[in-house]
Amino acid sequence: MAADLTAERLTETHRPTLDRALEAIRSRAYWSPHPEHPKAYGENAAAEGEAAFEALLGTRLDLGQPGTDGWAGNEISPYGTELLLEYPHPDAEVLLPAMRAAGVGWRRAGAETRALVCLEILSRISARTHEFAHAVMHTSGQAFMMAFQAGGPHAQDRGLEAVAYAYAEQTRVPERAAWSKPQGKREPLELDKTFTAVPRGISLLIGCNTFPTWNGYPGFFASLATGNPVLVKPHPRAVLPLALTVAVAREVLAEAGFGRDVVALAAERPGEGLAKTLATRPEVRIIDYTGSSAFGDWLEENATQAEVYTEKAGVNTVVIDSTGDYRGMLANLAFSLSLYSGQMCTTPQNLLIPRDGIGTDAGHKSFGEVTADLAAAVDKLLGDDARAAALLGAIVNPGVEKRIAEAAGLGETALASRSVTHPEFPGTTVRTPLIVKLDGARKVWDGAAAEPAFLSECFGPVAFAVAVDSTADAVELLRRTVRHHGAMTVGAYTTSEEVERQVEEVCLEECAQLSLNLTGGVYVNQTAAFSDFHGSGGNPAANVTLCDAAFVANRFRMVEVRRQA
Repeated sequence: MAADLTAERLTETHRPTLDRALEAIRSRAYWSPHPEHPKAYGENAAAEGEAAFEALLGTRLDLGQPGTDGWAGNEISPYGTELLLEYPHPDAEVLLPAMRAAGVGWRRAGAETRALVCLEILSRISARTHEFAHAVMHTSGQAFMMAFQAGGPHAQDRGLEAVAYAYAEQTRVPERAAWSKPQGKREPLELDKTFTAVPRGISLLIGCNTFPTWNGYPGFFASLATGNPVLVKPHPRAVLPLALTVAVAREVLAEAGFGRDVVALAAERPGEGLAKTLATRPEVRIIDYTGSSAFGDWLEENATQAEVYTEKAGVNTVVIDSTGDYRGMLANLAFSLSLYSGQMCTTPQNLLIPRDGIGTDAGHKSFGEVTADLAAAVDKLLGDDARAAALLGAIVNPGVEKRIAEAAGLGETALASRSVTHPEFPGTTVRTPLIVKLDGARKVWDGAAAEPAFLSECFGPVAFAVAVDSTADAVELLRRTVRHHGAMTVGAYTTSEEVERQVEEVCLEECAQLSLNLTGGVYVNQTAAFSDFHGSGGNPAANVTLCDAAFVANRFRMVEVRRQA
């Protein structure tokens, strides 16, 4: 290793953090080494981070990669700023062999060294959290505080979590073993055995527009920590956060004595479809993808040479049977529907409510009263434009606006979506949630010739209040939804132990993550690294969980060498 980043320094600096992360994934208790509050990064960090971001605008990010045959980049911030950044466009025939060559030394480094180098990368990213927050904000459309937290410490936590799982799985088997088999009166049979975690090959990360770091870091660090070179192909509208990540990783790798080309960036030109080209290359042996079901399905069907990890689309459902905290339920749901304008894979879409109403601590509430009261709760939450903009962020692409307009025509509107004027960026498209009342009678979805519209994902600030004939029908509709369409999250409100048991049984059988009776500051569309599992990998919404042992274990194979003792 280079003198400036020695094995001793890495161990002294990062081994305690790795040990603490290993304990956290075992205990599932709350823990994070990355501060959530912007002021925790120093008195001048905010101004310095913003200045660093602004200094990037209009520049070319030359990473010194082999096989760069040109430049690409046409990001425009949802807040109206044209970033005017250029990134390296790859010649795969040159870049991929260089990455494979650099990967040899990275494989030989061993699990612990790789983990500690990954933690150094995360540490340097953490020190630049304010800069990364602006990069995430101006590519994803997240409001600044969400971009800071979700794109910064929460993403870094998910990356560290993946490193901890990767280290744990690689070290489950000892590196060496002396094997002796008794032979009675004869000399025992004796062998010396070594066991080496061998990476699969180049890992391709296909980034998403909405959460480039939060969704990208688990796969990035899981593959890197297990010894695989990582090629990052960002979403063309959200290149900068992952490009900065690649730049930091290449810097750290070089300082630690490894080849920079263990990590590389692949930016694409407009309409190029670079992800398809790279995904089917024989050198690519692992793929991480977050995005639409259509392309996720294509990857699973066509990239047969690779292990493909996909997080796709689902229809997230909340069963509302009864509640002992009516105001708390409404406030919790209002926030969940509003956060980042519903542009999250975990945002609730379908609220299943018995048409005869529900029991609450405030008395019986009819279906109409529940929907009206929820609409009022959303209005109260978003009544002030400045507060609304800070919660909603910006609409990430025109397709979301189109879906809002189409959804409004499907049924009776309980809450219309309105435009909000952003106090800092007046031309920004900011929209409040739309709530539409629909008929969810069993005849509508059980055996009908065509499935109802609410059984398709409607990505964005759209929720359907679905009137069902009974709680039993709601539970059965939940089962059908998860089984056939998938769900990243399921929620339920009930004061009945029997209903709770029924909902829980559905989620266990159909493999969906469940949140019950959330009325405080924890929301169904938020998960905590080291404790919560994001997705289950067991229903059509995703074939993977962020993060568990299965997410990392198949990124390497264990190779044994036996020698006569």
